[in-house]
Amino acid sequence: MIPFKQHDGPLTSELLREPGRFGLGQVPAGAVPDAVTTSICGFCSTGCRLRLHLKNGEAIGLTPEARYPVNLGMACPKGWEALAVLDAPDRATVPLLRDHPNGELRESNWDEAIQTMVNRFKEIQARHGKESLAFISTGQIPCEEMAFLGALAKFGMGMKHGDGNTRQCMATAVVAYKQSFGFDAPPYTYADFEESDVLVFVGGNPAIAHPILWQRVLSNRRSPEIVVIDPRRTETAHSGTRHIALKPKGDLWLLYALAHCIIEEGRVDQAYLDANTNGYQEFKAFLTEYTPEKAEVHTGLTPDAIRTLARLVSDPTKRVSWWWTMGVNQSYEGTRTAQAMINLALMTGNIGKPGTGANSITGQCNAMGSRLFSNTTNLLGGHDFGNPIHRAKISGLLGIEENRIQKEVGWAYDQIIDGIERGDIKGLWVIATNPNHSWINQDRFRKLRDKLDFLVVQDMYSSTETAQICDLLLPAAGWGEKEGVFINSERRIGTIRQVRKPPGVALSDFRIFRLLANAWGGDQFSEWTTPEAVFHLLTQVTEGQPCDISGITGYEMIDAAGGIQWPYPANGADVARERRLFADGRFFTPDGRAKFLYDAPAESLPEATDGKYPFLLLTGRGSSSQWHTQTRTAKSAILRKLSPSELYLDIHPSDAAQYGITEQDMVEVMSRRGSLVARAWLTPTMQRGQVFLPMHDPEVNRLTHASFDPHSRQPSYKASAVAIRKLKKSH
Repeated sequence: MIPFKQHDGPLTSELLREPGRFGLGQVPAGAVPDAVTTSICGFCSTGCRLRLHLKNGEAIGLTPEARYPVNLGMACPKGWEALAVLDAPDRATVPLLRDHPNGELRESNWDEAIQTMVNRFKEIQARHGKESLAFISTGQIPCEEMAFLGALAKFGMGMKHGDGNTRQCMATAVVAYKQSFGFDAPPYTYADFEESDVLVFVGGNPAIAHPILWQRVLSNRRSPEIVVIDPRRTETAHSGTRHIALKPKGDLWLLYALAHCIIEEGRVDQAYLDANTNGYQEFKAFLTEYTPEKAEVHTGLTPDAIRTLARLVSDPTKRVSWWWTMGVNQSYEGTRTAQAMINLALMTGNIGKPGTGANSITGQCNAMGSRLFSNTTNLLGGHDFGNPIHRAKISGLLGIEENRIQKEVGWAYDQIIDGIERGDIKGLWVIATNPNHSWINQDRFRKLRDKLDFLVVQDMYSSTETAQICDLLLPAAGWGEKEGVFINSERRIGTIRQVRKPPGVALSDFRIFRLLANAWGGDQFSEWTTPEAVFHLLTQVTEGQPCDISGITGYEMIDAAGGIQWPYPANGADVARERRLFADGRFFTPDGRAKFLYDAPAESLPEATDGKYPFLLLTGRGSSSQWHTQTRTAKSAILRKLSPSELYLDIHPSDAAQYGITEQDMVEVMSRRGSLVARAWLTPTMQRGQVFLPMHDPEVNRLTHASFDPHSRQPSYKASAVAIRKLKKSH
C-alpha cells in the first residue's frame, strides 16, 4: 500500500493542526529543556522560525514560533522532523579518500584530505589551465558560507566556472525579474496571500510544496477566487475555486491571449503604464495575433473560458496576484512565461500594492541568499562582473586584488557539464548537492564521471549517489550544527543557530573553507574568521544596491526584529515587519521603468510525443513530507511513514484501460534515455495522454529530456515523451 497517496493536501492540514497525533514534535521521555533558542528551518524557502528546546546546550526538541510573521505558529512535517534527520547512521563523520580510480574510499584525516585536494586541484590547473576547475554549489547553506565559497573559489583558487543547484529551480525567476525590473527582486510579502481578492497559481502546487504558505492562503478573509492553472488536478487545484486544466506548456499562449483580451476590452491601467513602464505599445502590437480563438488549439480552452478569465484577472475593483513555482521555472520557455505574468500585473496596475504582484515562490531554504551572495551569476551582493565600477567596489571593500575578480560570468550548470564532456573541466567540487540523482538526463552525468581527474564532494551524508562516486569526501555539518543567515522567498533575512555538535570530525562548511583558504595560500581571507564577521562584510558589500542591508547591525538585531526584509539601508530603513517593493512605481532599471518583454511561443515541445512514445511525462513534488532527492527526509522514520512507500505513476483510467493496466499494477515507464518500474495509480486528476511521476525517486531523472530555457539556462524537467508497458505479475 502507498500511504496517503491521494490525500496529502487534507493530511497536511491535519498535521499542522495536530502534529502530536502523528508523532511529530516529540521530546525524548524524561528530558526537560533548560533553555530555548530560535532558528529558521533548513528545508524550503518559506523560512519558518522554530523554537529549539535545549538541554545542556543541545536541542532535544522543537516547536514552531508563534509570533514569527512567516509561519505564525505552524510547521510542516519536514520542519517538525528537522532534528531527527541529523541522527542518521549514514552521516559523513570522517574524510574519505580514494587512492586509485577503481579503489575503495578509505578513512582519512583533515590534514591529508585538505592537502590532497589542494595538491590535486593545483596539479590540474598547472596541466590544463585555471579554467579547468569548477564548482557546483547549493541553495542549502547560509549566506556567509555561500559567499566564502564563491570568493575562495573565484578570487582565491582562480576558478572561473561555478554554479549551484538553484539553476535547477530558480534561475528562470532570477532572469525574468532582472530583465523586467532591473534587479532580481521578488516584490511581495507573505501578507499578500491574505490580502488578495484573486490569486492565480501557475505551475505551482503550494498545498504540497509550500504547505505553510497554503495555510496563509486559506486564512484569507476576503473570500478570494483561487485560480489554479495546471494540466493536473493537483491538491491545490482541488482546493481552489477554479482549475484551468490547460494543455502542458500552453501557459504562454494562454497568458498572451489573456493580455490580448484585456487590451481588446479596454481594461488596462493606462495611467500606470504611461508613468511606470516602457515597451507597452510594442507589446500591444505583438499581441494582435494572440486571439482567444487561435489560443484554443494551444491551450485546450474555449475562447469564452479565456475571456472570462481575462475579465477576472483585470477587474479594477479586485486585488490580483500572480504566483508561480517550478511548473513555470523548469520550462524551456519559462523566462518569457514568468514575464508574461509580470506583463499582466503591469498592465492592470497590480504591483506594489497589498494583495498584488507577479510573485515567484522560491524552492530551497536559502536559494534567495544564493541569488545575491554565491558569487556565481552575480558578483557578490547582486553586482555585475562586467562592470568595472562594481569590481573596484568589491576589491576595495574585501581587500581583494582587482585583477583576481573575473570580468565576465562563468558557465552555467549545463555548460559545466558540457565542459566536462569536452574535457575542458577536469576537476569538480560539489558542495551540498547531489547531481548524480538530480541532474536532468541523469545517466549522462554518470557517464561523464570518468572524464574528471578529481571529484570532491562536500556533504553531510556519505550515502548520496554523488558521494559514492567521488575521489574525496569532506564531511560537513548540517542545519542545526552551524550558524548564519538564510533569506526566504519574501526577502526576509533570518538566523540559524548551532544547537548540535557535528558527528565525528565533521566540520561546518565555513570551517572547511577556512582550512582550504589557509592551505591554498594568500592572506586575502584573513578577515573571514566567523560567519558573523562575514555577515558584516556582506552588509557593506550591499550598500547602494537594491538589496542594501547596510542598516542591519548583526544577528541579534535580526532576531529581535522577527527577521528583516531587504532592503534595509543604513539611512532610515523602514522597520515595518511586512514590506513590499515598487509601491512608488519606481523600478531598478536605469530609467526607473519596468520593461515589457516577450517572444513568440515555441511551435512545439522540445520532445514531442509520437507513436513510439505516446505519453507526456510530468514530474513534481510527491508529498509534503518529501524534499528534493530525499537525502534528508528519507532519514526520518516518521516522514517515511507519511510519504509514498514506493514509486508510483499517475495515469488516467481510460489510458490505463487501453493498455490493460489496473489499479496498482506494476508498469515499466520508458523514454529514449532510460526506463524504470513504478506502481500504477489510476486517477482522473490526470488528463488523457499525460502521466506523472514524483521527482524524488533516484530513477526518475533517467527519463527526463535535457532541454533548457535560452535566457536562464534552467533545465526543463516537466515535459518528456515516454511509453508505458504493463509488467506481468510474478507467481
